[in-house]
Amino acid sequence: MSDEQVTAELQQMTAELRTIGVIGAGTMGTGIAHDLVLHGLSAVVVDVSDAVLERARNEIVRLVRFGSLVKATVPKVPVSAALERLRFTTNLADVAGCDFIIENVPEVFEIKSAVYTELDAICRPDVCFGVNTSCISITRIAAVTRRPQQVVGMHFMNPVYLKEAVEVIRGFHTTDATLTRASALLSVLSKSAIVVNDMPGFVANRISHLMMNEAAFLVQDQVADPAAIDEIFKRCYGHVMGPLETADLIGLDTVVQSIDVLYESYQDPKFRCSPLLRKMVAAGKLGRKSGEGFYKY
Repeated sequence: MSDEQVTAELQQMTAELRTIGVIGAGTMGTGIAHDLVLHGLSAVVVDVSDAVLERARNEIVRLVRFGSLVKATVPKVPVSAALERLRFTTNLADVAGCDFIIENVPEVFEIKSAVYTELDAICRPDVCFGVNTSCISITRIAAVTRRPQQVVGMHFMNPVYLKEAVEVIRGFHTTDATLTRASALLSVLSKSAIVVNDMPGFVANRISHLMMNEAAFLVQDQVADPAAIDEIFKRCYGHVMGPLETADLIGLDTVVQSIDVLYESYQDPKFRCSPLLRKMVAAGKLGRKSGEGFYKY
């Protein structure tokens, strides 16, 4: 296929991707829905709770208003125009007409598998499923559907609208056509796809969660306080955020769930979760979303 034919195929795929189903309206689902409407796409945002959907709506409005102040290249969209492209619902069946699905429900396989079984029955046969998971195998999730070749990992990073790339994971059955469709969607969002193969944790979280977990062990062992640990990573390594700041941003409950998936998958003691992390989650100190984690917000 010539370069011209490849370009024409991508343009056709892009034109076909108009409305995206966003399953889960937590931190990542909200960020993805915001980025979609910034770039002229429509989104059907689904969650089990009206209260969660209302928080997501308010956060999207805030991001639309102030996002361009953070980075000048962020598209400027009137709030009214952004809201016209959004539909919030507690009924999963409302994604039946969507052209692509991005799922962001909690890092628990039983929850995800139930969602995909239902999505498989609801969505058109041609629709691809993008799995925004931290650590769970794409192949394992795809196996509960009748379209495993159309299931692809799409690991977005937070904050979504400021990131220029997405870790895209090829499952055992994921086809080149599905990868191309996922890449076409990301190109609309001015993002590139970095494609890796499927093993639990992939690249980003297999490494980053080790750092966050070990940083929690350092606090637990009283080697250093959170601020000192994060300053070393920022001022010595040049990272934008330290590992504990990152854990607070992700949510400590999500971090613990992901580390548990890694431990279960590899049975390797290096993925043993820090008792301090478990204690903080039990105490409701989940990071930014609860107002306190390793830091207060």
